[in-house]
Formats: sequence, structure tokens, C-alpha cells
Amino acid sequence: MATIQLTTAGFKEKVFNYETEKDWKYQGTLPAIIDFYADWCGPCKMVAPVLEELSNEYEGKILIYKVNTDIEQELSSVFGIQSIPTILFIGADGEPMMQPGAFPKHVFKKIIEENLLTTAKSEE
Repeated sequence: MATIQLTTAGFKEKVFNYETEKDWKYQGTLPAIIDFYADWCGPCKMVAPVLEELSNEYEGKILIYKVNTDIEQELSSVFGIQSIPTILFIGADGEPMMQPGAFPKHVFKKIIEENLLTTAKSEE
């Protein structure tokens, strides 16, 4: 499974509808990583293949979305994206964690294993 391109409408449907909900409420059932990026961004281009690999490695366990900040300016504004890439991690408990910067694969894997999948494992 490849990473999934998200529009503002798709984000509201699959992740969080900030127009109807006051407080954060994750709509999905699987943990997610959302990459806020732009095509011209060098560090974003380094992260993209890593996220593609992770989407295959963790298929069925997490979802990996991409939001193009140049196209989805409303979404970028709502989340106060100042620098890219900025990664939004959403754990199995639905809690969001925003982190700017490009990470190497081993850092993503550590976050996935220790933060995103932990709640899911403890509920089994």
C-alpha cells in the first residue's frame, strides 16, 4: 500500500473535521502519520521514499497520508504549519503529536513502535 494523498475534504472525512468538532477527535481506526510537505522542499523529498517504505512495512497497522501544503493551504493554516516537512503522528488512542523536521527511517520506526502502536497492543 502506498502513501495516501489527502485533500482538505479527505482530511475532514478520514482524520478530523475541524469545522464540525471543537475538540480533536480522530475519525480513523488505525494509527496514522500525516506528512505536510511541498514538491519544492528538499528535506520533504528525502522523507517521501522512507514513508513509502514504511507504508508497505506497516500495511494494515498504520495509515500514512501526505498533504501538499501548496495546494491545501487551508489545512496548513488550520494546523499552523510553519516549516516543512511537518509530521502529524496520531496514535492508536487517537492523540495527535505534531513534529516538524525530516527524520531518518529508524526514528520513524521508533516512533511507530513506541508511540503509535503501543496503545493498540495493550488493548489486545
